[in-house]
Amino acid sequence: MDKKLFIQAIVKYVSGLILVSILLFIPAGTLNYWNAWMFIGALCVPMLIVGIVLMIRNPELLRKRLNAKEKEAEQKSVILFGGLMFVIGFVVAGLDYRFQWLVLPEWLVIAATVVLLFAYLLYAEVLRENAYLSRTIEVQEGQKVIDSGLYGIVRHPMYVSTILLFLSMPLVLGSFFSFLVFLIYPVITVKRIRNEEEVLEKSLEGYSEYKKRVKYRLIPFIW
Repeated sequence: MDKKLFIQAIVKYVSGLILVSILLFIPAGTLNYWNAWMFIGALCVPMLIVGIVLMIRNPELLRKRLNAKEKEAEQKSVILFGGLMFVIGFVVAGLDYRFQWLVLPEWLVIAATVVLLFAYLLYAEVLRENAYLSRTIEVQEGQKVIDSGLYGIVRHPMYVSTILLFLSMPLVLGSFFSFLVFLIYPVITVKRIRNEEEVLEKSLEGYSEYKKRVKYRLIPFIW
């Protein structure tokens, strides 16, 4: 086992958990925020399982997923806006719980939790299908076009999973106003995809032909 990678993964996992807890519970003014506990459990348990599996079976892919340093200048702004969205969205969710601005029905919270878990299963499947799946936009040495499985349906199944994941998060947290904040994410994703495809067409052999075979980026018959 790569001890350096293991420590890096643990530090990122724990620091992420602490940061999310601070952003939710302090604005909420209480630890008795059951939506937040449900969200943390629904997100962090699958994340831990996937991390352990990658550490054992594909540590190189885990290393790529932990690296968030973008080389593309346009993507740096996308990452910045995405980070601000998370901070604002979680704080708004905590404040919404504290002041009870708009209480969402319990059935909607449960349905959103199911969607979140499904989205993470989808995310795990994409990781299984594509060993080149870095968090940054780059073409790796020896990289090939993946066109089977989910990649035979849409060109960016990873972004499908993250859109479902991030739009379900604020609803699990019971906050409609936080959901409005997270609606920024699909807009950010469209910008990221367009830039990513420019890079891939220039640098990845066979990607232009792949675009002709699989016409849709995110949603079949729509876009």
